[in-house]
Amino acid sequence: MQNILAKYVPERAVELCFELIKVNEVHLKIVNERVTRHGDYRKLPDGLHQITVNANLNKYRFLLTLVHEIAHLVAFRKYGHYIKPHGVEWKHTFQHLMLPFIQPEIFPSSLLPVLAKHFRNPTASSDTDAKLSLALKQFDPVNDKSYIFEVPYGSLFRLYNGKVFKKGNKRVKRYECIELSSGRVYLFQPNAEVEIIST
Repeated sequence: MQNILAKYVPERAVELCFELIKVNEVHLKIVNERVTRHGDYRKLPDGLHQITVNANLNKYRFLLTLVHEIAHLVAFRKYGHYIKPHGVEWKHTFQHLMLPFIQPEIFPSSLLPVLAKHFRNPTASSDTDAKLSLALKQFDPVNDKSYIFEVPYGSLFRLYNGKVFKKGNKRVKRYECIELSSGRVYLFQPNAEVEIIST
């Protein structure tokens, strides 16, 4: 297991991750990319605890996702199954489990202040924290995608599912975008990755 983990998490985090997995009796599955999520946790009918994490994540995002999902398991065990999935109990558990990892031997110095801020009140996904998402993105392989906030007003862009949108105004934190085929308005996080369509 440690050899496998070494391919996906920072070197200095391997032993800590292995301990978390062992102590919590987690069945870890590393799976192909799912666009809608980085990972998930579920209790299987046979009572086993399964966590899946996408194989395509960079080492820092993989580590955050793994601990995020283990925090669900630990929080449910400690507080019961009636807590909110990303409520206060999960937030405290996630903060506690991440403490040993937030150090310069594991994360680059450029990420540490962003992580410290994020873990004051962790969100349901690292993607909903635009600053953290952008900071983590710099460790991804280069691709031809752009962020919504980089797309010029009125420009067309395509999502991973082929749907085409036209960018509109910013509303507080998110951008209004019109789906061309239906005329419906959708709100996009500024750090959503899209493909600009050149006209």
